[in-house]
Amino acid sequence: MLAKAVAAMLEERQAHFLIPASIVANVQEDNHLDHAFMVLTKVRYAKIPVLDNEQRFKGLISLAMITDKMMGLNGIDPGHLGSMVVKDVMETDVPTITLPYDMEKILHLLVDQPFLVVVDQHQTFTGIVTRREVMKCVNYIAHDLERQYMVTPLPAQQDDKK
Repeated sequence: MLAKAVAAMLEERQAHFLIPASIVANVQEDNHLDHAFMVLTKVRYAKIPVLDNEQRFKGLISLAMITDKMMGLNGIDPGHLGSMVVKDVMETDVPTITLPYDMEKILHLLVDQPFLVVVDQHQTFTGIVTRREVMKCVNYIAHDLERQYMVTPLPAQQDDKK
């Protein structure tokens, strides 16, 4: 359970967490892998969301997933990327979050993920919450906690071995 003061400070800043879908690079599940490779290379992200035609979140695709499909017995062969589609390669077991945010869940998930996908109740992609944005808020808390709250250390725990 989050400390009440920390939870309150996280909640007051959570409007800054969301990077809206309109500015997040993505691909469609029916795009060919060569298109996804080009998008990932141009935006310089390692992983991006995959959506269907109704803008519902379906999974994530990464450069590593595509590169794995290019590996052949004689080296790298990008030639067959045009015959494969994103949905055949993408990762589908991906945690998502919804509004209102569960900050404790977000903090736990961001330990292993660089970003979290935000969806609505219909799985429509609304944006991402990045580890970077949350860390900016943690930085704010680290510097401003004592300006907003009185923090008093608890007495040292007595050693039970006495």
